[in-house]
Amino acid sequence: MFEEASILKLKDVRYSWPGRFSFGLTVPEFDLTSGETVLLLGESGSGKSTLLSLICGTVSAQFGMVSVSGTDIASLSAGERDRFRAEQIGLIFQQFNLLPYASVLDNILLPLDFAPERRSRVNTPKEEAKQLCQDLGLPRDVIDARAGTLSVGQQQRVATARALIGQPPLIIADEPTSALDAATQTTFLKLLFAQSKAHSTTLLMVSHDARLADQFDRVVQMSDISQVERQSA
Repeated sequence: MFEEASILKLKDVRYSWPGRFSFGLTVPEFDLTSGETVLLLGESGSGKSTLLSLICGTVSAQFGMVSVSGTDIASLSAGERDRFRAEQIGLIFQQFNLLPYASVLDNILLPLDFAPERRSRVNTPKEEAKQLCQDLGLPRDVIDARAGTLSVGQQQRVATARALIGQPPLIIADEPTSALDAATQTTFLKLLFAQSKAHSTTLLMVSHDARLADQFDRVVQMSDISQVERQSA
């Protein structure tokens, strides 16, 4: 049974990528409780990217329910899923996906341009962006710097601020520590957890690194929640 306070629910979900060498993923049941931090572990080829695509709505489940904040996104059109994702989900990508020639401020505020409800939760966007940078340990003057001039660790924190601004209820982090050394990983995760708690945000982090497990509320193995099918012509 799903918890009453769940922010994410998957039930009897199936999806198969088209093509000669098809890959299919089935998720009988998976949920995230509001406010918890969850580490999703899985090796390459285990279906992690497909699962994230289903949760974010970049692909639509062919069968079953994918519910975020009480909305079954599998029932939405492609355009509706894009708008819903901008409002409800903050994304931290493995490669950060910052606009290198844009300022740190512009990068952080970018999601608000596509999410009016999320923007309405921010009284003074520039001040909120500055505060997030400060809370994430970035220098005070970084807000006007071009994102491409920052170190990897600084870019990662800017990407985190971009995901957090406007308090989306769900943050998804896709291998965000893979390029960092162990000490920097620990520091970053402490900052991320603190900000998630401060903003009452649920965090789902995807990784193949089991050494991170002790730092999360819950650890989930892809092999425990899903089945993968591969078929060649």
